[in-house]
Amino acid sequence: MKNGFTLVETLVALFVFSLLAAAAVVVLGNSADAQLRLADVSASVQDFQRLRAALRADLAQAAERMPRGEAGEARPAFEGGDGNGRLFAFVRRGWENPGGAPRASLQYVEYRLENGAIVRRARPMVDGAAFGEPAVLAKGISSVDVAYRAAPDPAPGAVATADWRAAWDPLQPTILPLAVRIDATTARFGVVRQLFLTQVPL
Repeated sequence: MKNGFTLVETLVALFVFSLLAAAAVVVLGNSADAQLRLADVSASVQDFQRLRAALRADLAQAAERMPRGEAGEARPAFEGGDGNGRLFAFVRRGWENPGGAPRASLQYVEYRLENGAIVRRARPMVDGAAFGEPAVLAKGISSVDVAYRAAPDPAPGAVATADWRAAWDPLQPTILPLAVRIDATTARFGVVRQLFLTQVPL
């Protein structure tokens, strides 16, 4: 009997090899897709971590300081949404100044929803200055609902209870909310809720 493979054995071997090769291609393709999805999810998580860090730092140092607008008009210390993309705006303390520039430690900041992203804008000076370039903090956001925790203001003899308000319009323009609640609607995670306290002692 001569050494070698018959035609049938060769065809079977080629068939088995093609199956293994096809399986390897599928596994590699699934692995690549999984890595891409993981990278996409990781980027979205990092966006929210960056957003949370910025909001926490700013709101914790909110100041009862009434700024002036670009036209010189007095503005409330804390302003809620304006229906044109602004979520809220306020003055914060503790603006770091490592270069020793001749400016105050107060900073006027504004958070907005623009083109599916939450952005942060700031003025170089609290009063009357124009905004600088916005910083994009989180993308892929279709809508944002903001609520404000108001300080108790009961009628005489009533039990003091705080409540959440959809709009911020206090009787005194220097009053700040006790806390801010943000519900961001995303395609990937659904509604993401975050809570922040204002004026947190350092």
